[in-house]
Amino acid sequence: MCAIVRYQLCLFVVEQVVAELSESLTPASLVFDAQGVPFSAAYGDIYRPNANPLAQAHHVFLRGNGLPGRWQGKTSFTVCETGFGLGHNFLALWQAWREDPDRCARLHVVSFEAHPFSPDDMARYVQGAFAGETLARGLELARAWPVPLPGVHRLEFEQGALTLTVLFGPVERMARQASARADAFFLDGFSPRVNPAMWSPALFSQLVRLATPGATAATWCTAGHVRRALQDSGFLVQREPGYGPKRHMTTARLRDGLGQSIALCSGALSVAVVGAGIASAGIVHALVRRGHQVTVVDPVLGQGLGGTHKGHRAVAVSPQFNKTDDIKARLSRAGVLRSAQVWQQLAPGARPRVCGTLYPARTVQDVTLHQAALKKLALPVAWVCWLDPLQARARVGVDVPYGGVWFPFGQQVFPEPLLAAVFGAAGVTCLPVRVAALQPGAAHGWSLLAEDGRVLAQADRVILANALGAGRLLETVHNAANFPRLANATPLAGEVYDYPAYPASPPAAIIAGNGYWLPAVNGYPLVGSTYRRHGEPAPLTQAGRDEVFDKVRALVPASSTWLAPAGAPSGAVSGWSGWRASVPDRLPVIGPVSGLPGLWVAAAYASRGFTWSALAGDLLAADWFHEPLPLERELMNRLAVR
Repeated sequence: MCAIVRYQLCLFVVEQVVAELSESLTPASLVFDAQGVPFSAAYGDIYRPNANPLAQAHHVFLRGNGLPGRWQGKTSFTVCETGFGLGHNFLALWQAWREDPDRCARLHVVSFEAHPFSPDDMARYVQGAFAGETLARGLELARAWPVPLPGVHRLEFEQGALTLTVLFGPVERMARQASARADAFFLDGFSPRVNPAMWSPALFSQLVRLATPGATAATWCTAGHVRRALQDSGFLVQREPGYGPKRHMTTARLRDGLGQSIALCSGALSVAVVGAGIASAGIVHALVRRGHQVTVVDPVLGQGLGGTHKGHRAVAVSPQFNKTDDIKARLSRAGVLRSAQVWQQLAPGARPRVCGTLYPARTVQDVTLHQAALKKLALPVAWVCWLDPLQARARVGVDVPYGGVWFPFGQQVFPEPLLAAVFGAAGVTCLPVRVAALQPGAAHGWSLLAEDGRVLAQADRVILANALGAGRLLETVHNAANFPRLANATPLAGEVYDYPAYPASPPAAIIAGNGYWLPAVNGYPLVGSTYRRHGEPAPLTQAGRDEVFDKVRALVPASSTWLAPAGAPSGAVSGWSGWRASVPDRLPVIGPVSGLPGLWVAAAYASRGFTWSALAGDLLAADWFHEPLPLERELMNRLAVR
């Protein structure tokens, strides 16, 4: 085969993979049939029976799975639902869990939905359908309901004791991407006649992959081919009395010998996190919220809890944008959405500001390319949209001659107070010392050693969240050659600069591209940043400031007249310099270290530390405590320590 043909074949394969990964959603619309029942025009079927949908949920799905009895006294229980719809089953489950004094400590729900409603439609529906406590919970669900974006979305209720993980996309694909340990299944898709994918042997085989031993299933459907498919997949099936006009329903239990056994963590863990920077913050926050004791070890803590970013006024958390919606864009989307949820729980001052991000077009050709990409991706305007020059000016307060791509979820993060809030929380102990080596041990799991061999701390589990230092510490207990991603990590030094906000106003939102311009903090807008490979952070210099100012002028030509005011002294340079660790593919390294139980790595976040941080905390917690994974399996595999 000639080189040109091989190249064209590879290009075709890549395009096909990208086409699958960037598949857009078709959201549902809230419409009703002649009887006032919500109806799907796409499938020609109703979302609920005419009778009380919550009563049906209790009879078919809860009672059919032996609930609430089966969750009583347990640390954790997981339900998997094959069609979320308008949330009737989730609301019934939530009600039953709240009313049960012997309920499990944590209840997890995993649900698939190919055609999600918008948050506004969810709110409109529950306002007309429910009253009292159910209405209150329904409105809470609607407020938390995500923008209809492809992928995995995690929602939390009851201070995190109840989680809902929804996977938006075709069930035949998203079931392969799900990772959970399900104790019960609610099989509640549209009728097999109009939506056969929800009742297929392929789907049921994926449910068996997710199941724990003894898992149960229930459905209102009694079609013969559905019952046979369940049996062939490994379930013991029986018919029981149905609800309302349906005489029968189907219940099932997984055959003995099938399902994945798990040993749930009992009691609080002691955890040591090496590193007190951005990567550490998301993990510490996730563990403390789950009641675990965490020790953070880093000599920079001697400069304060926010010492790694002392004097760093602000950073931007902005989604990546490209026309193929590739792996990086999808991971960026997951990280930005999760950070918007997690960090907004912090107190004012530490809480990021959701101000939006504009990626300006720089030429007429950019306008055509960006608009074509937005049309192809067909992502909801609540996530990303095009702004013409007038609209852009209204959003950011600066003239943008060609308009640009607007992300409302862009966030301005204040690193020092955020880190101080996380590391100053109850349950966190901070040690301003340097770890020189790790030592596994039977009694305490892991010991952290000083240069002279002294034990600095002991913990059940350890996370290396110390950038380039992660690889060096890993070498003290493992052959680093087995982990080429970390072995190839390099430092990226960088500087950001601030300046007085005169004579004109700074931007009201983040302006980003090759460089960025942030809104003012205490009267000082920020511009950034430089990227210098293979070296320690450069000191702040006039040359560095000129470099980043040039980047911003290229992004926003209108800034040229005031970005470096003529009256500013040439030597008045202020800002912050630091460094990041990066691996060749520019994706973070997050996951367990094979062969060393209880040791994890969370490093190489490059210039997107606060994008990945909160998501990484959830990924670790999901793995340790057998929670549903808040990310597609194929994306998680790309982050692996290898």
